[in-house]
Amino acid sequence: MSEQLRLYSYWRSSAAYRVRIGLNLKGLAYETLPVHLVRDGGEQHQPGYVAVNPQHMVPTLMHGVRVIRQSVAILEYLDEAWPSPRLLPMTARDRARVRGLAQLVASDIHPLNNLRVLRYFEQTWRVPQAERDEWIKHWIVEGFEAMEALLESDPATGAFCHGQVPGLADCCLIPQVFNARRFGVDLAAFPTIRRIEQACLELPAFIEAMPDKQPDAQQLA
Repeated sequence: MSEQLRLYSYWRSSAAYRVRIGLNLKGLAYETLPVHLVRDGGEQHQPGYVAVNPQHMVPTLMHGVRVIRQSVAILEYLDEAWPSPRLLPMTARDRARVRGLAQLVASDIHPLNNLRVLRYFEQTWRVPQAERDEWIKHWIVEGFEAMEALLESDPATGAFCHGQVPGLADCCLIPQVFNARRFGVDLAAFPTIRRIEQACLELPAFIEAMPDKQPDAQQLA
């Protein structure tokens, strides 16, 4: 699989952040193609990008002429195309657990506080900023309560979400913790999540994927 990898990304997109972590864990070189989600009404709505991703969303991964959309699908594609090191465990039971943890973030928490939802609240319903912030915090806290319980109670949890090496669930969790901190969520009630975050952020794969490390990062966005 020698074709070039190119990632349409936005520095502060948590979905793109997940994929950057996965690419780094795999040790894969890739080119970043920035898509600014705010400038000029959002570059994701421009015809050139919509032709690549009709959902008007990032990330999109280009592998040669292949186009892969949706962050979790991209991560699983990477795991199948480059099996080592693994993002998903060996057994069906363990893979189901890891997928469940990942989807708790990617399907249940993140969609309720991503940019397009917040823009709709602001521009269509004219929801005040304070109420939008409360919405974000509520759904992150509710999701993290479940995540903390699942991680804390299961002996399969190790230094990371599953065992002693980071994988798919960690790729999804760490960007959501970044969002929680960004929006002022008090994480004191989630010691297991914080412990895993600390373990992840000691690894170059996670450090290099951080938003402020990206080529399109800027002070204001």
